[in-house]
Amino acid sequence: MRTGATAVTIRRAGIDDAAVVRGLILALAVHQNQGDAVTVSVADLERMLARPEITYLVAERAGRAVGYVSWLERTSFWSGEDYFALDDLFVAGPERGHGVGERLMRAVADAAKGKVIRWEVAEGNVAARRFYERIGARLVTKQICRWQPR
Repeated sequence: MRTGATAVTIRRAGIDDAAVVRGLILALAVHQNQGDAVTVSVADLERMLARPEITYLVAERAGRAVGYVSWLERTSFWSGEDYFALDDLFVAGPERGHGVGERLMRAVADAAKGKVIRWEVAEGNVAARRFYERIGARLVTKQICRWQPR
């Protein structure tokens, strides 16, 4: 943490946080040059945040959202074991490099209670790949397929 800076707190987002959550999702999408891809509404997020298998943690400094991590609880058909499917990890630009991302990932690890945590990272996102390796993640090469039949 930066010297003299207020501490970062991490908490679970509730339905009352849907607008803040949408703002963070949009910030990540803009950072990835995909701002137009965000079509989820605040009402959609209110419904999603009420679902028990969806978790969204917000990192805040001085009451301002500075990052988030989100995941869904899933079951593997191969092992029969539950696991966490990490959806997004995002830390706002000025907060990067000050431990917020690692704190968020440690919060996921605490919640997982030994369950496997899986996620995707773009091959070209070198900084993220370095970060994940630094915290001990094993990166596995795999192609992601998307199909939306009409």
